[in-house]
Amino acid sequence: MPKKLLSTLLSILIGIVAGSSSADHHEKVSIGNLAWMTGGWAGPAGPGVTLEENWIEPTDGSIASLVRMTGNGSTSMVELIVIEEEDNTLMLRIKQWDPGFKPRTPEPQVMKLISLGDNQVGFEAVSPGGMKTLAYSRPESDKFNIDIETSQGAKFQINLSAK
Repeated sequence: MPKKLLSTLLSILIGIVAGSSSADHHEKVSIGNLAWMTGGWAGPAGPGVTLEENWIEPTDGSIASLVRMTGNGSTSMVELIVIEEEDNTLMLRIKQWDPGFKPRTPEPQVMKLISLGDNQVGFEAVSPGGMKTLAYSRPESDKFNIDIETSQGAKFQINLSAK
């Protein structure tokens, strides 16, 4: 009888610990964890091309960025990125437009959180689109990096600086 009682208590204790661990994780996955992304960032995205990302402060479960790619005297692309708290995780939606506000795709690409750390966040595609993974990091107070893996498997990094 004592072994059975000990086994039952151990099972309950494991359940409580697992439940609190999961609850702790839920508290950590908050849009507030992305406040470090806030600000204006710009840098080269190819020869003669500049990429600008303008992240607004996280508020009420979302953070967003207006992105613009310019070069050779014109704007070649505008993009909207929205990251939202959804089902105990973070979901990223991204949509791009060509000049004249012509959408590049009918629907935004949807990505789900796969990593979250100090000044670092990563997402993986859950819908079709041009990217397999997308990650952001801020290795220094005035630096902002974007790591992209395309749906074809090419990997590259775009390094931006504070505007």
